[in-house]
Amino acid sequence: MIRAKLQNIYQLGCKELWSLWRDPIMLVLILYTFTISVYTAATAVPDGLNKAPIAIVDEDHSILSERISSAFVPPYFIAQSTELNAMDSGMDAGQFTFALNIPVDFQKDLLAGNPASVQVNVDATRMSQALSGAGYIQQIVLSEVNEYLQRHRQVTVLPVDLELRARFNPTLNAQWFGSVMQIINNVAMLSIILTGAALIREREHGTIEHLMVMPVTVFEIMLAKVWSMSLVVMIAAFVGIKVVVQGVLHVPIDGSLLLFFFGALLTLFATTSMGIYMATVSKSMPQFGLLMMLVLIPMQMLSGGLTPRESMPEFVQHVMLLAPTTHFVSLAQAILYRNAGFDVVWPSFLCLIAIASVFFYVAWKRFKDTIHTMA
Repeated sequence: MIRAKLQNIYQLGCKELWSLWRDPIMLVLILYTFTISVYTAATAVPDGLNKAPIAIVDEDHSILSERISSAFVPPYFIAQSTELNAMDSGMDAGQFTFALNIPVDFQKDLLAGNPASVQVNVDATRMSQALSGAGYIQQIVLSEVNEYLQRHRQVTVLPVDLELRARFNPTLNAQWFGSVMQIINNVAMLSIILTGAALIREREHGTIEHLMVMPVTVFEIMLAKVWSMSLVVMIAAFVGIKVVVQGVLHVPIDGSLLLFFFGALLTLFATTSMGIYMATVSKSMPQFGLLMMLVLIPMQMLSGGLTPRESMPEFVQHVMLLAPTTHFVSLAQAILYRNAGFDVVWPSFLCLIAIASVFFYVAWKRFKDTIHTMA
């Protein structure tokens, strides 16, 4: 009896894999999700100031103004000399993020002890660079002015020597964090899409009626979708980590991939159940897509992957403990970033087992009650 059920689950799962293989759109989505999407998330958005265009208007033409102008160098700034009448038009056209205007007699006023000012215009629509860039510019200008006036670099002897050591990411490279977090987020997203789309595709093609007349149970149908789509996501995630994260981006991962994928498997058990449940609620693929966005986006934003959970309101922290992604992000970061072992992450595994069991049961009950209306 048990062998026959396992055989049914295996055959139904193979059917799901063949259906997915014949869907080129889904195959392209899987390929994109764990290759281009991961690479783009890690490299497209710089974490901080990077090659910010700055226009420099030097009306003083003095030694000090030339020193200030030459201090803006890559990779932080791309400096370009321009005229005063072209500064505002360049800012309006979006050619420059910053504009620095050094007025006439700037050096002369400083040497005479008179107050002097430098105008800095900032394009605040570029929020990722505006705030940090303004601080960089202020620091550079003040440093060059002080050095010129004192004829040497001012060295401040502090009573305490602070030794800063960045653990787990010594170079503070944002790619190390962004690429791995994209893999973690895509595991949940793709599993929901694949299982939900598989069930809705059967409804649209009329194959639900075929399943109803077959000697299989709802439990077997659902479990077949869970294991088949989980297998696809696991393989895609493994390829993404090995090829893109470690191969292309050269991100070192010291943690146990076996332990990570065991946690991913428990998460997939929960998220695939969510996909099936949402597919039973939705009447069509567009409805499923809208419902998935309402569920997935808050899960990703509040699970601790984008911002630390400690920075969120206490009520939100407690509510998000019911989401599988919260525990998956916690254990994945501990394993892949900090090389944590099972003795550290076992509470997250235990929570995932409980959440996945509840989600699977709720989805199974919903699927069992609605399968006759889906035909």
